[in-house]
Amino acid sequence: MNDIPQAGTPAEASEDQLDALAHLLLTHRKVLVLSGAGISTASGIPDYRDDDGVRRGRLPIQGEEFRHSEAARKRYWARSMLGWPRLAQAKPNAAHRAIAQLQASGHVAAVLTQNVDGLHQQAGTRRVIELHGSIHAVRCLSCGTLYERAQIQNELEQFNPALAQAEAVILPDGDAQLEPDADAAFHVPSCSRCGGMLQPDVVFFGDGVPVARGAEAEQAARDCDAMLVVGSSLMVLSGFRFARMVAEAGKPVAAINRGVTRADPLLAFKIAASAESVLPRLATLVAGRSGPSA
Repeated sequence: MNDIPQAGTPAEASEDQLDALAHLLLTHRKVLVLSGAGISTASGIPDYRDDDGVRRGRLPIQGEEFRHSEAARKRYWARSMLGWPRLAQAKPNAAHRAIAQLQASGHVAAVLTQNVDGLHQQAGTRRVIELHGSIHAVRCLSCGTLYERAQIQNELEQFNPALAQAEAVILPDGDAQLEPDADAAFHVPSCSRCGGMLQPDVVFFGDGVPVARGAEAEQAARDCDAMLVVGSSLMVLSGFRFARMVAEAGKPVAAINRGVTRADPLLAFKIAASAESVLPRLATLVAGRSGPSA
């Protein structure tokens, strides 16, 4: 990485760092933002990893396990019933709004997000590629019918009234922590059209990104002339490969992330601070230097 000074604490960015990042956006007109869980923590959504990139807690349910084990599906939907309402109530924070502002002023071409929370769209950002899908939709694996997650939540609470009142620790992506065997008698929803298995419209751990979506993300990486990674350690290959792709094409990659990232050796520079503390200042700085014609 270039020898741009790192902030003394992970809470603040220096003026030199902001100046360097503003210069990047002002001299590259097709910046692709790649965002991860760290951008949404200020909205009350827990993230997966600590500042060293180490995963917190237990591994989530794998896709194959979900589809082949009734017990796994009970466990998933029971935890989701308790955890999803918190995620559904989350609102975009200052970082999401700043990215929307930067896009509206012509300094961000598109957003490629590893998040499934939909907060970029709520903030007003256009052309958001949801690499891992959306937690706000549920798909039938048999007939393909798509449901709103809120509709499925009503069924979950109707048929599982006792568990609906349970207290639980909220985990990332609409998950929650439950006591063992709390879901033993849980009613799992099914497709009202064909009776088929329902799965949240997200990419489970162990599953691959859908081909068409991956192709769209690759095209965005080819089209961009710089990348800004926000709130992602890039420890998962599905996100890291796009940062590597941009860097290997000779385009600059910068990052705003409190801790280490898998792409640190590829970065032009990194600001080790929170997205919500950096991006609003960046948006103001870029707007001031762009002038009224931007």
